[in-house]
Amino acid sequence: MAIKDVIRKNLLPILTVLSVVFGVVLGIILRYTRDGPWSPREVMYVGYIGELYLRALKALIIPLIVSSIIAAIGNLDLSLSKKIGFRAISYYIATTILAVILGIVLVTSIHPGQGSDDGIKKAGSGKDVYTPDLLMDLPRNLFAPNLIQAAFQTYKTIITPPDMTLNETQHFIEKYNLTDGELPPKHEWPISNQYVGALNIMGLLVFSAALGVALSKLGEKGKALLDVFISLSEASMVITGWLIWISPLGIFFLVASMMIKMDDFSVMLGQVGMYFLTVVVGIGIHGFIVLPAIYILLTRKLPFTFVANMGQALITAFATATSSGTLPITMNCLEKLNGIDTRVTRFVLPIGATINMDGTALYEAVAAIFIAQVRGISLSIGQIIAISITATMASIGAAGIPQAGLVTMVMVLDVVGLPAEDITLIIAVDWFLDRFRTAINVMGDSFGAGIVYELSKKELEEIDELEGKFNEGNSIIKDENLLQNGSVKPSISTKDSYESSKL
Repeated sequence: MAIKDVIRKNLLPILTVLSVVFGVVLGIILRYTRDGPWSPREVMYVGYIGELYLRALKALIIPLIVSSIIAAIGNLDLSLSKKIGFRAISYYIATTILAVILGIVLVTSIHPGQGSDDGIKKAGSGKDVYTPDLLMDLPRNLFAPNLIQAAFQTYKTIITPPDMTLNETQHFIEKYNLTDGELPPKHEWPISNQYVGALNIMGLLVFSAALGVALSKLGEKGKALLDVFISLSEASMVITGWLIWISPLGIFFLVASMMIKMDDFSVMLGQVGMYFLTVVVGIGIHGFIVLPAIYILLTRKLPFTFVANMGQALITAFATATSSGTLPITMNCLEKLNGIDTRVTRFVLPIGATINMDGTALYEAVAAIFIAQVRGISLSIGQIIAISITATMASIGAAGIPQAGLVTMVMVLDVVGLPAEDITLIIAVDWFLDRFRTAINVMGDSFGAGIVYELSKKELEEIDELEGKFNEGNSIIKDENLLQNGSVKPSISTKDSYESSKL
């Protein structure tokens, strides 16, 4: 009877774990029981159901993020919103810095890139990226001029190599003493402004936060609009509850297709294998030692039950490789299983899914130093510090979408003078590492929500207590007014009462 109760209570996590195991088994069987390789179309057929599941999850990103941020900030006293926001961002920045430091310590200790690059298979091509452009594009995307466009496009500055055969480019040859085939520095390249097909999640976050603050300031005048976003947030979570029960099926086919299209397993051996191992070990230490230690230190609670309850979100993050797409599942696990207040999760998690990229920061620091080691380049302390700072900034700018870290990785390489083409040394295993990074990013977001909730619990309880008192008082006043003349006088709001209680 006890076993049945355990199975019934943990049916969804058990099914999710089994879906991963069976997906791996099916993928390996399909991969090695035929002579020729699988075509991209055949792989697409295998992963089709998983693709539909992933698309359904992504459809919830915009309504969930926008409504959650607006509802959370609009429902809270502004001073408490500031405290929660400050605690969350402080945690995110601190853990990102710790992840970068850990990655640098591991890669400089293990030396995975020691030797030559002769045996390393290169894949893909580098990207023409100018670091100042990347840094300036971040604030540009914070303030989206068109919110509809921000839902599906992100602003990006594009640079293109100049045609050195044209007359207008000949002065570069004299100015920089260029030889045939050489190009001028990237800051001289022609620039163009484009909107690329990617969700501008940071722009939506900024607008949502501003609207939430405005509705909080409006009080009763903004309550009608605030109620709309509260209802939208709740409805999004109801839909999430439906999707959760089909997640084992979607994850099963996603994992199976992932195993089929995996490059030769021999790539995991040798130098690239050591690089892969270094990143995975770093992610493991950060996720299962550093983050739990911070949680224990700040909450005085053991993290075992907390982590176990996040299993569904972590497995989904690994299977989908998108922290934004996993956001609905993460919210559900924190609210339903770990009992975290919705006012915290729906404020903290959307921000975390955007800027808290511990796994990405660790990976970028390790990758940059690994490539330098492969090239036989000795990095100074100053260059390593520059890598630390840039990796931290780049991870914050990396959107919560698959392999966004590859783009910001170019910025980290540029800081230490490594060519963008060198990113081809690690592309072969990046798609697989991306899944580990995403899982640890989601774990970091979850621990952050748990920590912020524990630190903010006293203020939240005060609001709840005041709300209970004033609701009771308003009910009495309403009854008295109805008895006297059938009219109801306006009563003070909970938010106003909380403000006055602090004076």
